[in-house]
Amino acid sequence: MIELVSVSKTYHKRGNSVTAFDAKSLKIGRGEYAAVVGPSGSGKTTLLSILGGMLSPDAGEVLIDGVSVYKLTVPERAQLRKTRIGFVFQTFNLLGYLTALENVQVPLYLAGHTSTDSRQIATGLLENIGLGKRLDHKPGELSIGQQQRVALARTLANDPAVILADEPTGNLDPESRECVLSLFDTLVASGKTIVMVTHDTTAAKRAQRELRLQDGKLCDQQSLRAVA
Repeated sequence: MIELVSVSKTYHKRGNSVTAFDAKSLKIGRGEYAAVVGPSGSGKTTLLSILGGMLSPDAGEVLIDGVSVYKLTVPERAQLRKTRIGFVFQTFNLLGYLTALENVQVPLYLAGHTSTDSRQIATGLLENIGLGKRLDHKPGELSIGQQQRVALARTLANDPAVILADEPTGNLDPESRECVLSLFDTLVASGKTIVMVTHDTTAAKRAQRELRLQDGKLCDQQSLRAVA
């Protein structure tokens, strides 16, 4: 599903070079749930950006389902992100002037769904995560945990095969965190691939595999539980 071959990214500032990420080889299989851990500045977000087709590496190759991501044109990479990759952010990035339902409908409109179809799909997604009674609420009228669930529903709108999550539980209370992690468990069981950057040790333990970064280097890979 995901493969990195001799991938590296270096930043140059004031005459100094800093290796943000360097991995000779990394494979993440279809339906695998990997947690990326490490101290701040260790390269976790750089890795996620490279995987998501948003940051070109200086060297190496990134493949998703055998397709070399950075050999694609910019429009082709945008299409890949729109159809194959879903992003979950710590800050949610919801549009404050839209309702929960409308926020989830946005990627569906962009994908060419009709208004009727997008409303039906978005309603179903929100109902499945317990927000069926919050369809017409705007983000400011929802709790932090509810906002994250809306963001997750929006991520799932186009049924991506790969989900890249950047600190998805970072701002959540224990109950909301459990809701998000339970949804991730369900998604993995259905065949989705999840790569989650996290400082949350509880969240990391829910993954099948732990990838540890230190100073941009992938220093060890630990299997936490069997991959189904």
